[in-house]
Amino acid sequence: MKDFIILMFDDAVNKTIAEDDEKWGAYFSKLRASSGFEGGSSVGLGTRFRQGHSETPSATDINGFIRVRAENIVKAKAFLLGNPIYDAGGTVEIRELPRDE
Repeated sequence: MKDFIILMFDDAVNKTIAEDDEKWGAYFSKLRASSGFEGGSSVGLGTRFRQGHSETPSATDINGFIRVRAENIVKAKAFLLGNPIYDAGGTVEIRELPRDE
């Protein structure tokens, strides 16, 4: 099994669906019932730091993440079913989290 992160962006076309607490509750219940759910969170605002440069506000386009375990990216894509951001026409991105050994 591989680790993946699903990044959710704040660009949903239908904000009503994207912000529906009942849809999020049902989605997380489904995730928790799976054997591949590893956690997740919304993401707040922050600050970027770079040595020798001024601090700058972080980008606001990513507003949450979900961490999952799956055989491959095709299987990880199944975790998008029922995701309110995805269902609302918003962008999600799946990235593998390779193990650096």
